[in-house]
Amino acid sequence: MVKGSLMASPERSDWSKETIRHWILFSGVTGLTVTGGGTIDGNGKIWWQNSCKTNSKLPCTEAPTALTFYTCKNLKVENLKVVNSQQIKISVEDCTNVKMSRLSITAPETSPNTDGIHITRSRDVQMTDCTIKTGDDCMSIEDGTESLHVRNMVCGPGHGISIGSLGDHNSEAHVSNVTVDNVRLYGTTNGARIKTWQGGKGHAKNIVFQNMVMDNKSAVEVSDVLFKNIWGTSASEEAIMLHCSSSVPCHGITLENVKLTVKGSNSDAKSTCQNAEWKKSGSVSPQPCGFRN
Repeated sequence: MVKGSLMASPERSDWSKETIRHWILFSGVTGLTVTGGGTIDGNGKIWWQNSCKTNSKLPCTEAPTALTFYTCKNLKVENLKVVNSQQIKISVEDCTNVKMSRLSITAPETSPNTDGIHITRSRDVQMTDCTIKTGDDCMSIEDGTESLHVRNMVCGPGHGISIGSLGDHNSEAHVSNVTVDNVRLYGTTNGARIKTWQGGKGHAKNIVFQNMVMDNKSAVEVSDVLFKNIWGTSASEEAIMLHCSSSVPCHGITLENVKLTVKGSNSDAKSTCQNAEWKKSGSVSPQPCGFRN
């Protein structure tokens, strides 16, 4: 039960090489509930200032994740604020049967690598009624994620919602049965993405993004997904990107009831398409390239 504020030390020297990846870690706990309405404050300013993404002259070093859940079962995380994390705010790793709700996750738009919620190698995860404002992905969904359901989420600023990266360094990755429903994105650099690496193996399948409102985002990059009921404005003319591998083209892409315009203009946005087969249902604007009925 977190009722007050937990604040991390401002001294980077308080972390050793062995502990630098984690601030608060729960490992191997069954039936854990973390709640209480309090605040977890990573006090991350000193870490951001010393990041190589902030200053390219500095070496790239690791930084703590504020709150990590590892190999937990029947986990509930609800009614918390997580602010100014050193790097990732909440990471769910190798967990089963997870329910996350009413979370407020905040860091400045300029804070590097501060993913809001990171999920990997976990299954049966539900996330509802969360607000995420950050400097990186609002959600990063990575290898081994299975049966993830996200509903009623506000994202922005940040980099949007990302599945991946998958298949980096010629690895094998699998993500399946992901549904993201009823999301509002404000001023995000991307909307929803699946990021894969050439040379990787595995699959990303049965993925649905639906009922999304986008305000002033820069691009939607998609592969192997259903995009349904998406409308709003784009900061740039290019609003939809279907860019896939020439050796393994994308297929099974469906756009249903999509309407994106350029911010400050009534004109339709533009789109680009490479090595992608897609089909439409209802009205789709802009259309990325020739489609199959």
